[in-house]
Amino acid sequence: MNRFAKTLLVAALVGVVGMAFRVSWNAQRDVARTVGADGTAALLYPFVVDGLMALALVATLVLTGKDKAFALRVLAGYTAASLVLNYVHGLVPALHGGGERMQLADWDPANWVLVLLATSLPVGSIFFGSDLVAKVLHHRPAPVADQDESDQSTTNRLGSDLHESATEAPAAVAALPAPELADPVPVIEPVQAVESASAVEPVEATESAPVKAVAAVESAPRRATGRVPQSARTPRPTRTPDELLAEARSVTADWSDGELTAEAIRKAVRTSSANGRTLRDALRAERAVPDDGAEATAA
Repeated sequence: MNRFAKTLLVAALVGVVGMAFRVSWNAQRDVARTVGADGTAALLYPFVVDGLMALALVATLVLTGKDKAFALRVLAGYTAASLVLNYVHGLVPALHGGGERMQLADWDPANWVLVLLATSLPVGSIFFGSDLVAKVLHHRPAPVADQDESDQSTTNRLGSDLHESATEAPAAVAALPAPELADPVPVIEPVQAVESASAVEPVEATESAPVKAVAAVESAPRRATGRVPQSARTPRPTRTPDELLAEARSVTADWSDGELTAEAIRKAVRTSSANGRTLRDALRAERAVPDDGAEATAA
């Protein structure tokens, strides 16, 4: 629909709503005078009811979700109230012209309900109108960029999946069996070199059977997947204290006593600091035993 058609449709709607408001004006004004409103209040009474209906209609076009449902309920409630007041005005001819106060219905309970309805509409307009305006002012429409961002994230996710599949493709290609040749390729024996180039006979090139070509797949760098879980890691070999001591003996056999430190032993056998100190003490104790034996022999 072009702009001119939309403008014409909105103008027609405004015209229909304006004429309907004028028709409902007399009924609501006369009912307001009947329930005790003065001339000014009765003149403004139709704006209270029909004006809030227009406000609720605009709110339904702006709000979404629960707020929109609330605005629709307000619109439906005030539309029903306006219909009841117009119906009572048409049903009781004595109301025409806004005469003195009188009962809106012969049955007292019905009269009480109608008077309560007519007098509560202004108070309800203040409450519901303020709430709808606050909801409209605090409403934040969803940005249009969310759709573009979701499309972009979907594209990125698909691209990453393609990279992962491309990384796994070479392994699958490597696992393929070697192509079998229809006919074995003949082996060409080397031709012995002769002194004169004229004596060399040309060798006819034999055509080999066609080999199936495998399409090469470009491998993409694999993304970092985070820390490898403990269950997926390769278990490290655990050495016993005897194995550590034997390895330390072989490594430090040519070391002097000054070089025999815990840090040097730890680096040499690649163990922890605590194990390094334990190995140092053990090696020093082993070296001290022969010295004590030699002193005892000399004595």
